[in-house]
Amino acid sequence: QVQFVESGGGLVQAGGSLRLSCAASGITFSINVIAWYRQAPGKERERVALIDSSSKTVYLDSVKGRFAISRDNDKNMVYLQMNSLKPEDTAVYYCKSPYLPYWGQGTQVTVSS
Repeated sequence: QVQFVESGGGLVQAGGSLRLSCAASGITFSINVIAWYRQAPGKERERVALIDSSSKTVYLDSVKGRFAISRDNDKNMVYLQMNSLKPEDTAVYYCKSPYLPYWGQGTQVTVSS
């Protein structure tokens, strides 16, 4: 059974940092592309960052230079380090493989101004 479990969200002031974690199971993790997505109230879900099996990364323009995605294949984990957070980063954050239809429960990130 494929599962993605996100954690690490919370309430933070603008300019602060959070580190999100994603635990994956049920997949051959090391060969899978994994991405972080987010969905704010009333907005479309968007892909924030992606990391492939060789750790090549791609970022949404609005988070470039502030967010960093990384992976630990030994632990089947993906991380999203978020720095210089802005109120517009407020959303529920999800991790998943773009090629699989399974979503986790997400983790709420709220940035206060």
